[in-house]
Amino acid sequence: MGVAHHSSYVDWLEIGRTELLRQSGVSYAALEQAGTFLVIVKLEVRYRRPVRYDDVVEVRTRWMGGSKVKIEHEYEVFVVERGGDSPPELPAAAASTTLACVDRGGKIQQLPGWLITSG
Repeated sequence: MGVAHHSSYVDWLEIGRTELLRQSGVSYAALEQAGTFLVIVKLEVRYRRPVRYDDVVEVRTRWMGGSKVKIEHEYEVFVVERGGDSPPELPAAAASTTLACVDRGGKIQQLPGWLITSG
């Protein structure tokens, strides 16, 4: 069909979250080494326009809050380059996730304090 598979968007959202965390000064690898793991407990994606093969996309990720054990994000996926052209500034998809914090054994645990109040 010439368009990106719907499951590709989930990977792009993960990259957006990982980069947002990196901007706060911590890599996800460091978070896991410290025994903190974030797992998806809710994912919603609204597909609005197709992303075609070879399009360049930009994922805009926002931390929306959460609780002592959850983090919520919202995302917009934009096509920023299509065949050398700059397409109109319209989102290809909008999404949201809720992540829960678990320990190495998968048991719910509190987020590190700095992660509760930042984003």
